[in-house]
Amino acid sequence: MTSLALTTLPTAAGGSLSAFGHDPWWIVVIKAVLIFLVLVLLTLFNIWFERRVVARMQHRIGPNVHGPFGLLQSLADGVKLALKEDIVPKAADKVVFLLAPVLSTVPAFLAFAVIPFGPVVTMFGHRTPLQLTDLPVGVLFILAISSIGIYGIVLGGWSSGSTYSLLGGLRSSAQMISYEVAMGLALVAVFLYAGSMSTSEIVDAQSRLWFGLILIPSFVIYVIAMVGETNRAPFDLPEAEGELVGGFHTEYSSLKFALFFLAEYVNMVTVSALATTLFLGGWRAPWPLSAVNDGMFNHGYWPFLWFIVKVMIFIFFFIWLRGTLPRLRYDQFMKFGWKRLIPVSLVWIIAVASIRAMSLEGGIDRQYLLGAFGVVAVLFLALFFFGGEAEDADKASAGAPEREDEPAFDAFAGGYPVPPMPGPVTSREA
Repeated sequence: MTSLALTTLPTAAGGSLSAFGHDPWWIVVIKAVLIFLVLVLLTLFNIWFERRVVARMQHRIGPNVHGPFGLLQSLADGVKLALKEDIVPKAADKVVFLLAPVLSTVPAFLAFAVIPFGPVVTMFGHRTPLQLTDLPVGVLFILAISSIGIYGIVLGGWSSGSTYSLLGGLRSSAQMISYEVAMGLALVAVFLYAGSMSTSEIVDAQSRLWFGLILIPSFVIYVIAMVGETNRAPFDLPEAEGELVGGFHTEYSSLKFALFFLAEYVNMVTVSALATTLFLGGWRAPWPLSAVNDGMFNHGYWPFLWFIVKVMIFIFFFIWLRGTLPRLRYDQFMKFGWKRLIPVSLVWIIAVASIRAMSLEGGIDRQYLLGAFGVVAVLFLALFFFGGEAEDADKASAGAPEREDEPAFDAFAGGYPVPPMPGPVTSREA
């Protein structure tokens, strides 16, 4: 019975869960070291790439002195951070203050343990998947590990003993709760179509058609949520310099600040790799190349190149947003997550589950079903774009004017947490 169960597992080029757990220990160590090196080198490159692309968007030159084309600028910045004086504030909780950057960085690397970089390859004479390991719930493992990384930001802000750092940490926790719900709901449609939560099996399920094409709403929702999860512009509200000086890492310096910086860029790669795996076919070559010479570009080490190219497209998207869009107000950001993304995700899951069930069981013409969902989607989008103005008008009309004889509320009473602006005392402040 065991052999029968094993023979029913998928046997695509990427292997299945049965392909894992048979590597010698030294192959596992080599894979882990290679993943770490790839992530560190990608971080150095992405910092340089972001500075160059934003400079080009703003008609500047960008780093071009250290190394060819300025490629060693990121390494020079890292050495400079390491040599800076390490300062710990007197009011800080020293143990948590030191632990927070580590707690934020380590989960960013651990999430890559279940990301498939390619199919089964020959490595030092052994046949092994180009992936460290896999789990039946691999995607849930990534979401859980990513959630742990947020604790580093929250604890870093709390332990600094600074009001601005604390506000940045609280913003980050609220941001994670809001947008991780939408992100998780966006992935449900992928699980329904792939029939698995294993990353390698989800890639195998996209051998004919990428989920990013047939599940476009899920793809769009995930892309928006992943920008919010990584605290990147225009959602970089925990680091809002104009309001919070620098946010949760205001009191950090030297290598501890560098670890927060490293965690941000590794998280960018993590969510980009997950988007590639779930929606863009993972390591599989694009359609014209996948049909060349009986899928020649989907074997060996070629797929690793396609995987990196797809990840870099998402990294460019992150940079493009940073150089284009201004930062949102925090109430706009939270309202968009709870009142827009989550309801759209729920409606889309119901639609996908209904279509999937009726396709498998039959009984209803699929064309009529798709037409009905199209009409509902149009009505929903109309409410999506035109509902906010009516709601704001109702709030404005419902608000009663303030009575002149009634004392006004003083937000600065007591001078904490934001002290009053210097200047002459007005009648309202008196």
